[in-house]
Amino acid sequence: MNVLEAIEKRRSIRRFSPQPIEKNMLYELVMGARLAPQAANIQPLQYMIVHQKQLLEPVFACTRWAGYLKDYAPKPGFRPTAYIVVLINEDLKKNGNDTDAGAAIENMLLLAVEKGLGSCWIGSLDRKQLTKLLGVPEACKIHSLIALGYPAENPVWEEKEGDSIQYYLDEEHRLHVPKRRMNEIIVPIQPNLEK
Repeated sequence: MNVLEAIEKRRSIRRFSPQPIEKNMLYELVMGARLAPQAANIQPLQYMIVHQKQLLEPVFACTRWAGYLKDYAPKPGFRPTAYIVVLINEDLKKNGNDTDAGAAIENMLLLAVEKGLGSCWIGSLDRKQLTKLLGVPEACKIHSLIALGYPAENPVWEEKEGDSIQYYLDEEHRLHVPKRRMNEIIVPIQPNLEK
């Protein structure tokens, strides 16, 4: 699989098989995050790997899923089998961390595809409860969470039709993710070389 194929295949997965993920695969995902570009090479990101069975349901209870679709959170038996919590160590850097986190997280998401894993990048969290549950160090703030597992669904992306960008389920319960067309996202250059 080349990089473009991984990018096209990567979709947010919200239905997982119960098969556990090998711990070394989770560390490989963090290794990919670690090698992402970081502003001024400060590297303020830290990670918590959650794979312990007794923590999976309490972590799940801190998450919110699929804002456009009612009742599309994973049901029991289809929930993530691991999580990676992305932390910002504010002793290292206080502001501008979204760019650092975005680069690191996308590396993890693409590596997950290569390894046959499904992932969902979640920012809608009960951070206060999750911080308490996992014992997040005081210097760190939770940026987001990556839910992981072997996929039990196969969402697809498609060209946007009309005005809506909302993802939706078809009659067969397959998730479709509309993407803006190329002519909507490429802005023509209008040079002004006057001095």
